[in-house]
Amino acid sequence: MIDFILASGSPRRQQLLKEVGLNFKIQVANVDEDGITQQLLQRHEMEKSWIPETLAKEKAIASADLNQAETIVIGADTIVLLNGEIIGKPTDAQHAFEMLRKLSGNKHNVITGVCIYDAKSKKPLSIFNEQTEVFFKRLTPEQIQFYITQFKPFDKAGSYAIQEWIGLIGIEKINGCFYNVMGLPVSKLMSELGRLNLI
Repeated sequence: MIDFILASGSPRRQQLLKEVGLNFKIQVANVDEDGITQQLLQRHEMEKSWIPETLAKEKAIASADLNQAETIVIGADTIVLLNGEIIGKPTDAQHAFEMLRKLSGNKHNVITGVCIYDAKSKKPLSIFNEQTEVFFKRLTPEQIQFYITQFKPFDKAGSYAIQEWIGLIGIEKINGCFYNVMGLPVSKLMSELGRLNLI
């Protein structure tokens, strides 16, 4: 059985891969996510889904180079889109509050890009994305503040995790993959690994 490398420090992605039974180790390499995103945003004809796909690929390549292993690397990146605007990770509690206030009462899209990368041949075997629509109920300022204080969502795109308290009380419905909103479209990933005869 192949031992994979996960090019992500996200505890949610690690949890999901463990639950589907993949053997993997974690190797996170530094990638200038903001710099790459800004460069891509200057290309006005570009679909926003290219951003997480490109970042997933760059993470996988950097991890493979750092690890010097001849195996399969899985890179992933998630963005939140509200009315065409990218809602990234918050810089502090006030920023998180502003983000959640924007999401409150609105629909947004969560897009996760995934790259399956062959470190031996130095080629991507598959790059894809999954998109999920998320509908938030209107949140009170007190609910938003409670969530930020108790759960400190500063490492999460959009300042929230769907599996936490705010998802339980604040999300009205979703269209698409739940686990994609957690950060990894596991079903689609496993299908691609199977198609590539890697599992």
